[in-house]
Amino acid sequence: MAAVAAQGRTVLETFPAGGPRGSWPAEKFAADRRAAGQPAEVVMDLRTDNFLVIVKAGA
Repeated sequence: MAAVAAQGRTVLETFPAGGPRGSWPAEKFAADRRAAGQPAEVVMDLRTDNFLVIVKAGA
């Protein structure tokens, strides 16, 4: 997915909230980005029912 800038953040990837029980793909993706030196975090977009992996502007 291409990065999208919105509300002072860059969205790196989106993941549906309805994943298999015990599966945390957004957290895994964010952890991989952090291991690579990018300050990624996971937030919930309630409007779309998706987890977003983001980097805040200026980070």
